[in-house]
Amino acid sequence: MATDRRVSRVAELIKREVSQMLLNGIKDDRVGTGMVSVTDVDLSGDLQHAKIFVSIYGTEEAKAETMAGLKSATGYVRSELGARVRLRRTPEVMFVEDRSIERGTKVLTLLNQLSQERLTTNIED
Repeated sequence: MATDRRVSRVAELIKREVSQMLLNGIKDDRVGTGMVSVTDVDLSGDLQHAKIFVSIYGTEEAKAETMAGLKSATGYVRSELGARVRLRRTPEVMFVEDRSIERGTKVLTLLNQLSQERLTTNIED
């Protein structure tokens, strides 16, 4: 079992390497349909499983296409990680769509609307 510090260091390394692969390593056209960025990597304590959270900007159709492309590229990503990161065993890779940025934007929009409504009711009174 790896220490928490080692797990977080390896997770950051995986995050950086997968981000580089997304920029110029994965040749699948479906991955290029939306803007993709790695937001987080959740690595198991034994360093055997890595959930890679990605944020995708675009339409729902583009997001679905991009996720399909990422799922089909998991073998390539795992083999590249094995070559780039010096670990005894390369972790199993799984891509998960991260919608937290969208939720945050939606909350901010709602807060701004409430703020505007309060201003207009205060002005009318």
